[in-house]
Amino acid sequence: MFRRPFIIALLCIVVHAVNAQSVFHKQLADSALTLTKDKVSYDPSYFTIKYPNGDVPTDKGVCTDVVIRAYRKLGIDLQKEVHEDMSAHFSIYPKIWGLSRTDKNIDHRRVPNLMTFFKRKGGALTITKKPEDYLEGDIVCWNLGGAITHIGIVANKKSLNHKRPLVIHNIGAGQVLEDCLFRYKIIGHFRYQP
Repeated sequence: MFRRPFIIALLCIVVHAVNAQSVFHKQLADSALTLTKDKVSYDPSYFTIKYPNGDVPTDKGVCTDVVIRAYRKLGIDLQKEVHEDMSAHFSIYPKIWGLSRTDKNIDHRRVPNLMTFFKRKGGALTITKKPEDYLEGDIVCWNLGGAITHIGIVANKKSLNHKRPLVIHNIGAGQVLEDCLFRYKIIGHFRYQP
């Protein structure tokens, strides 16, 4: 007798949590989509930026800046989040750049660091070749060849044939919405909600 109300209450909690997560990721995809209206030239230069809530000039950016700006529109500062996690766990982050300490100006703007951060925060998902596994607001990382990595956000819009979700990213032509999910080798699939 007691079990039935408990199970119903538990199911309600689970449904509410799943719905809250899907609302967040829809908002993330929507915030990323608004970025495509901004004129941004691809610029991988090193910038000294304020901390926290620092950003490169609004008319400049790279792929990671799409993700950073989309989260920031929802009140989440990945610059601060990544810097704090790297400061506490520096030894587990990639050492590709030969740094001996964190750099709050650039660490959050590097794809391998974001991948490590999302994985550490429990956001890693299975990489598949099934379009239906990639939901709006998911973060996808690619290897473009060699050691060149890339990142984007899955949109809530579909390809012309309605088979694949589109991606918001900046690979050189500014912040754009494009059918590129399976164009490159996927090396990371994440769903991160703090």
